[in-house]
Amino acid sequence: MTEIITIPAALLPRDGRFGSGPSKVSDAQLKALVDSQPGVLGTSHRQAPVKGLVRDVRAMLAELYALPEGYEVILGNGGSTMFWDAAAFSLVRERAQHCAFGEFGSKFAKATDLAPHLAASSIRTAPGGEAVLPEAEDGIDVYAWPHNETSTGVAVPVLRPAGIGDALTVVDATSAAGGIEVDIAQADVYYFAPQKSFASDGGLWFAIISPAAIARIEQIAASGRWIPESLSLKVALDNSRADQTLNTPAVATLVMMRAQLAWMLAGGGLGFAAGRSARSSGTLYDWAAGRDWAEAFVTDPGLRSPVVATIDLHPRVDSAELRRHLRAQGVVDIDPYRKLGRNQVRVGVYPAVDPEDVESLVQCMDYLVERLLT
Repeated sequence: MTEIITIPAALLPRDGRFGSGPSKVSDAQLKALVDSQPGVLGTSHRQAPVKGLVRDVRAMLAELYALPEGYEVILGNGGSTMFWDAAAFSLVRERAQHCAFGEFGSKFAKATDLAPHLAASSIRTAPGGEAVLPEAEDGIDVYAWPHNETSTGVAVPVLRPAGIGDALTVVDATSAAGGIEVDIAQADVYYFAPQKSFASDGGLWFAIISPAAIARIEQIAASGRWIPESLSLKVALDNSRADQTLNTPAVATLVMMRAQLAWMLAGGGLGFAAGRSARSSGTLYDWAAGRDWAEAFVTDPGLRSPVVATIDLHPRVDSAELRRHLRAQGVVDIDPYRKLGRNQVRVGVYPAVDPEDVESLVQCMDYLVERLLT
């Protein structure tokens, strides 16, 4: 194992965090945590300080997405993984169709496919680095797909498929929300967790839901189907309307998320936030295109994620060795998704990441590779 190659300080990014989730947390968010002591932290979630915090986050998300008439923001404990199980109980009447082109789309598909009260799911698949879109199919009442597949760096449109009648569109936006623009009216359910573009911690899920989704939630709740209380979207809906959650929420997570939303809205909203990510990912894709030892993993430019950039490296450039030198100097969390098993880097470029730091990152990789190959 070679000694660490020292990168000149002038090349290093000011902040070397490029994780695909959890993502970089800003100093302003930490200050918001300090300022919330003792008025918010350590107080009951049934009382005004925490209920006001929940109300703020819901209202700010509604503003960020310019919600159409009748859409609501709901939240609950447990993150997106918990939401998949809740959706299997509270959104799917009989059968779901899933688009699975990476790890997270596949996990949601598995949740509904194995649910004993539902018919076997229709699962449309594509290999890693490619994508498949939903298509109308008889007997389907939920169409589900990821807006952005975190594991592979593939992003697809959020468009309601033609001919699906009153079926719901349920979109996993965990790594897309806050970093990719979207016509929210195309989704009946747009759900996410706050640890990526919203630069907070995990432990909560959020969902933007349409009037049709609200009606479905209420119909299933009234149908007599057994639903665990913690997985009931009707319970989550009722509590959210009261600016609370069923159980104590992750209050610090909400404080950091509110601070990030305030920054996004002050900067100009979703277009501002998404623009920062697009600039950063564009730097990475352009950089890879100019190297004979690197290339974008996603070969179709129209599918390349603006928030998670995956770059394949030529076999002569060992990703693990490159990342070892970077990590020793504070440039961290650009590891590939483990199950892909590829010689690559995966760079999270959520809005909190400064585009100038991404420019520094590629200069650091150039510097190291030039010396590792000699």
